[in-house]
Amino acid sequence: MIPAAPTIDILGRSFVVEVGELLTGLYSEEGRQDPYPWYAALHRLGPISAVPARAEHRTVAAVAVGYDLIDGLLRDPEWTKQPPPGWEEQEILRTFQTSMMFINPPDHTRMRHVFSRTFTPRRLGALEPVILRVVDELLDRMADAGQGVVDFVADFAYPIPALVMAEFIGIPAAELPWYRERVEWIDEFLDVAGKTPQRLAAANTAAQDLRVFYRELIGHRRRVPGDDLLSGLVEALDSGEVELTEEELISNLIVLFNASFVTTVYMFSNGLPLLLAHPETVAALPTDATLAQGCVDEVLRLASPVHFLARAAPTDTVLDGVPVAKDDNVLIMIGAANRDPARFPAPDTFDPTRPGPPSLAFGVGLHFCLGAAVSRLEGRLALPRLFARFPALTVTETPTYSGSLFLRGIDKLLVSAGG
Repeated sequence: MIPAAPTIDILGRSFVVEVGELLTGLYSEEGRQDPYPWYAALHRLGPISAVPARAEHRTVAAVAVGYDLIDGLLRDPEWTKQPPPGWEEQEILRTFQTSMMFINPPDHTRMRHVFSRTFTPRRLGALEPVILRVVDELLDRMADAGQGVVDFVADFAYPIPALVMAEFIGIPAAELPWYRERVEWIDEFLDVAGKTPQRLAAANTAAQDLRVFYRELIGHRRRVPGDDLLSGLVEALDSGEVELTEEELISNLIVLFNASFVTTVYMFSNGLPLLLAHPETVAALPTDATLAQGCVDEVLRLASPVHFLARAAPTDTVLDGVPVAKDDNVLIMIGAANRDPARFPAPDTFDPTRPGPPSLAFGVGLHFCLGAAVSRLEGRLALPRLFARFPALTVTETPTYSGSLFLRGIDKLLVSAGG
């Protein structure tokens, strides 16, 4: 007699502990709102599981959830990103494939060298007063609402990284609402279920609009240079100091701004409910810089904004007993790796003093997020000031997540400042 397949209860329903069924549940509306029970079930299968050969999976051979295995794959330069078929025909994909975030060495190395020169400790230190000024201005606006209800995302989580990165790069603040709409079109396309004709068309339009925007801005900086990143890059470009074309510069600016501020928005919006569930932490935050850093790191681990990546096998290989053919992709579940019980005891518990390995929220290796230091700095400076100003801050309704499994976060979060 064949033994029955093991099952697991998730949200009151019974699921077979089998990768195909678990991925189906993960991609459902329930899974998009709360993927963590499915991640926990995938961990029961091991650090990596073969994916059933079905049309919808295309070249995805396996799904990885184990921290150590994923850390190793991301650090291995032989495991690369594959361009999607037909990328040359789509504006958004051409933008991605001419930016450092989506390509492999040697072009990745060439482009990253140009931008890493600008993310220096000196420039990061110069951002600190900018962040503090922006945070205090936003807190003043929230205070003007008195005991009224405000949208924490629209009034705090979004403006901080948007205004800071806009000033850092050199984007006029008045253009941000227009810019944000186009960023959202691109993010919707990036989701695992986002490859519809309608979302592709919107993302293509966004890329076209943003390329025109940056060409005009670059032209203006040539005539009237400033102290911002863009002015410095244009000067280096025109002098021949860097190996970068103007179109590559534009592609990288589009991707850099998108990646640097969307992840920070979700760091704040995902983190606020976690923090408010621990009033003793909230009370201590305003006067404890070490705790503030720990809270930022733990929010990024427990509620990672980026949930998955993909890497292609350089050769036929076997990972923890799972065969992966050359050029087939492994789906890398960052959100699951950051809750791997083998590396994080009590992985679902918020603990800002937690020892152990760093989270993989910003990746590791060649494609480690260039803006990670800026994002962490914004969190470390903003959270203590938020709770010093509003110690009685409360969420007034149950938050709803974006529904994306690529960039997962709360897009609207109504709060009362408590006077």
